[in-house]
Amino acid sequence: MLPSSTWGLSRTPTIPDSSIELQPVLKHRFSKPIFLTASPDDSTKLFIVEQDGQIFIVKNKSLLETPFLNIGKKLSKGNEQGLLGLAFHPDFPSNGRLFVNYTRAEDRATVIAEYRKSSNPDQAAREEILLLVIPQPYGNHNGGMIAFGPDGYLYIGMGDGGSGGDPKNYAQNRNELLGKLLRIDVNQKDTYGVPVDNPFLKEPGRPEIFAWGLRNPWRFSFDRKTGDLWAGDVGQDEWEEIDVIQKGKNYGWRLMEGTHCFNPVTNCRKAVTVVDPVAEYAHSSGRCSVTGGYVYRGEKIPALQGTYLFGDFCSGEIWGYRDRETQLLQSTDLQISSFGEDLSGEIYVLGYGGEISLIVKAP
Repeated sequence: MLPSSTWGLSRTPTIPDSSIELQPVLKHRFSKPIFLTASPDDSTKLFIVEQDGQIFIVKNKSLLETPFLNIGKKLSKGNEQGLLGLAFHPDFPSNGRLFVNYTRAEDRATVIAEYRKSSNPDQAAREEILLLVIPQPYGNHNGGMIAFGPDGYLYIGMGDGGSGGDPKNYAQNRNELLGKLLRIDVNQKDTYGVPVDNPFLKEPGRPEIFAWGLRNPWRFSFDRKTGDLWAGDVGQDEWEEIDVIQKGKNYGWRLMEGTHCFNPVTNCRKAVTVVDPVAEYAHSSGRCSVTGGYVYRGEKIPALQGTYLFGDFCSGEIWGYRDRETQLLQSTDLQISSFGEDLSGEIYVLGYGGEISLIVKAP
């Protein structure tokens, strides 16, 4: 269990020899890229997810012109909607299964769907299998991240349904899937099953829920060494937070924004037990929306080993968090939409304006 701390974003060096720079992956500018991930069966490939519904492959640092998958016609678009997540099954090299998270055109509901690799390894088959459909009351706070954990289960980040202040209090309602981190088993004979140790399988609440009390966990990731689950949960008016997610725990929203009472404005901890973020930062100096990243486990920047990298969408700053300390690693002019990790543990940063860059050690 990591200690909880509230911190300002200090510029004082706390991680020696950690100067970084961004190395563009290629000159091509994408259209609103919101996720990057590696191909489990080919270290030469990176997959770039665009919010408008296309997934492209960068192979040997060259862009393949034909999309790996294009589901643009299925999507509701605008605001925070669209194609929001991609995850490859742990056995993708043998079973060809992959999963996407998107908001659909007819009712803007969140859809978790399965596709398969076709006979052409650079293109997915067109057949879609629906696993889970979650109604969305508003057009924002859709979450969007999906990822397989070390346990082989699929984790799904769900925002609180949108508007502002979670007006229906979905995040604190365990009978709703909004405002939660979900965990499902996609290896069942039906569309999906529920892991036998999910916390609310035998208690009141939806059995798919793994953790609750989240506002908009836009990006989360697993530390490939420890298995810890890190999430950047986007705040409301004043505070952004970093959480280490544990099974069955309540992370406080809308009772709290970070470690601060939100609704009610006082005595918000009186009735429930909540887990504080491991870190939080205030809206200041242009900061407005946390973009969760990854714990660095690559080899090119030894000083960053074990450091959680994250950014802010509005300020373009990239920060490192380790041992309850933070350090500004780079100021950029990017709207940081996401980070990504390749097979060797190196980390990429994506700009909503179309930029894809590898984080490297500064000379």
